[in-house]
Amino acid sequence: MRRQVLADPFAIPHAPAAEAAPPRARGTKLGINVVQQIVSDIVRGVLTPGSTLPPEAELCDQFGVSRTVIRESVKVVQEKGLVRIEHGRGTQVTDPRQWNLLDDVVLTAIIAHDANLSFLDELVATRTALEADMAAAAATAYTGEDRLRISASLELMRSKIDNVAEFAAADAHFHDMVMAASRNRLGRAIVNSIHDKARGSMRYHGEYNEAVMRQTLDEHQAIHDAILARDATGAATAMRAHISGSWSRRRPRPDADAPGSGSRRQSAR
Repeated sequence: MRRQVLADPFAIPHAPAAEAAPPRARGTKLGINVVQQIVSDIVRGVLTPGSTLPPEAELCDQFGVSRTVIRESVKVVQEKGLVRIEHGRGTQVTDPRQWNLLDDVVLTAIIAHDANLSFLDELVATRTALEADMAAAAATAYTGEDRLRISASLELMRSKIDNVAEFAAADAHFHDMVMAASRNRLGRAIVNSIHDKARGSMRYHGEYNEAVMRQTLDEHQAIHDAILARDATGAATAMRAHISGSWSRRRPRPDADAPGSGSRRQSAR
């Protein structure tokens, strides 16, 4: 006798395949493009603080999208702090002091249009202060496992001295292991966020050659030794000297904005 299978009275019936909701990837992608362009226009001064965004109809024509996409995109830009929507007055561009500088889109745009490198200078100064503080904290807080990870990351750098890309990755890993040992989760997140975006800028890059990599390795050795000696002051000093010195060495000259001729160009920590 065939067993009868009873229908589950609480089951949600499946909709026919033809009635499934279409994917929204295209609309989402269009919205992302609109947001990025508006942010870029504001950051590079095409839309100045206090000015008003063009009317919706004009933006629709400019980007070739619907009013819905424009409205949603402008709201996203407002969430980033770059505009303020005021009923009856339009959408006003805000003062740069109100921008969310840690937002991925805003940070990327600012770095891309940082003509005089002043923002990158601020970024390096912020990173230097945070990482020096975290190196000092790591010297007093590291565990046996932290010690092994920091030492292993230094040895990884040493083993990659003949491979620029892998050396740079090992370099970044060393810094991350030091920050992890500090137990400063917020500081680590901030540094990783701003540094990842900076590394996307050609003007933040430095030219790696054997001499540069060996100097970088020596500076990391000094950081490593101070941390493992539980010398908080020495660890902070070594980290500060390394980051600020590295930026000073690779910071583009005013007449050297174009990428260098060296083929071994890679982002430096």
